[in-house]
Amino acid sequence: MSSAEVWTLLLGTVEGVGVSAVVVLAVLIGFCVVVGFVKLRPSGRTTRVIRSLDEAVGQGEPYLPPDAPRGPIDQLRTPELLEVAARKSG
Repeated sequence: MSSAEVWTLLLGTVEGVGVSAVVVLAVLIGFCVVVGFVKLRPSGRTTRVIRSLDEAVGQGEPYLPPDAPRGPIDQLRTPELLEVAARKSG
């Protein structure tokens, strides 16, 4: 086997691996894009998109208004943040 044949064999191997990698990446990216677009469709009991069993058989999750209390601690009104806001305004 001559050195020219070795280089041809090596180049063919590198090309084959490169093309295979590009094809696999294209399929993977295409799949992720298609699945991502499906997620953008509306959901609910009347649509064909069902994201969870609770959504299919139960009632939807209630959305809270922005001024609803978030439990015993409101993370936006901690003493540290109130102190920083007081320093900036005064």
